[in-house]
Amino acid sequence: MQILVGKIPTNNLMTTYKKNNFFENCSFVKGVANIEGLEISNVPEIAFLGRSNVGKSTLLNAITKRSKLAHTSKTPGRTQELNFFSIIIDRPVMNIVDMPGYGFARASKKKIKEWTDLSKFYLQNRPNLRRVFLLIDSRHNIKASDKEIMNMLDECAVSYQIVLTKIDKIKNQDDVILKTKNSIQKFIAVHPEIHSTSSHKERGLEDLRNAISSMVE
Repeated sequence: MQILVGKIPTNNLMTTYKKNNFFENCSFVKGVANIEGLEISNVPEIAFLGRSNVGKSTLLNAITKRSKLAHTSKTPGRTQELNFFSIIIDRPVMNIVDMPGYGFARASKKKIKEWTDLSKFYLQNRPNLRRVFLLIDSRHNIKASDKEIMNMLDECAVSYQIVLTKIDKIKNQDDVILKTKNSIQKFIAVHPEIHSTSSHKERGLEDLRNAISSMVE
């Protein structure tokens, strides 16, 4: 599909685009359920990854200011494909990928293995992937399953950055952020800056928008 491939605008054009509702030009492209469905792209790409029910789809909707862009559900494991979204301003300028959650998805072992294999292949074979934003529920801190993913990202040399979600649900916010910073020090490919966000309270969204849009030069 041509929507995934496009010439990147010049710096001057990109500056204009960023000032003109950059994320509101985001639309769903397709869901990819198997390796064969992945297409080669030269468009800058970022991905959202995290445990099931961490709030990936909700955050994507909040960032783009479109409440129904990504399907949300209270049932863990509803994102069962690589869901591709594209920001199109005259031409595609960025792809955003909502990846299947890991952890406690309610699905068969066979289905979970298929998601896992697809996700690993995607992460290991995507040269246009600029950064993975790894979402962590601020109420539960970094779990063993998160560390497994971080080790895999380190091994794949994929740049990733921690995004704390649901920060409005906790009282000791500064302590949680500091604890998270200390927890990631031994990892290699992780970005040192941590984003703390609340989709409901719209906290930290603008900083995250700026970080994402900076991936397009």
